[in-house]
Amino acid sequence: MQENNLFEYAVIRVVPQVEREEFLNVGVILYCPSMKFLQCLCSLDENRFDAFAGKADAEEIKAHLHAFAEICRGSEDGGPIARLDLASRFRWLTATRSTVVQTSKVHPGLSGNPAKTLEKLYEELVL
Repeated sequence: MQENNLFEYAVIRVVPQVEREEFLNVGVILYCPSMKFLQCLCSLDENRFDAFAGKADAEEIKAHLHAFAEICRGSEDGGPIARLDLASRFRWLTATRSTVVQTSKVHPGLSGNPAKTLEKLYEELVL
């Protein structure tokens, strides 16, 4: 039997007009410190995005989502934030901000397999 480990996750959202506070869920980020796990799954459904966002630039949004993934991976392409430890990267990515790409509040849970849990949350909350 797999041991359950505490994890935290947040939904990644696109908010094309910040002042309207309307958003489209585009991804999930999950952090499990005991398993040294930090990953995100993101995708931008361009048909939904175009209908929802009007004049917003889908390519710019995709670049921001790619940056989220690079920071999670600790990639050199992720810049200075990607060089921080896992906890700091997760906290930086999920910090409250008023930008076009932002995250929900952080939620806790228990999982024996964070990768599978990330996929399940992504399917439930984004697709």
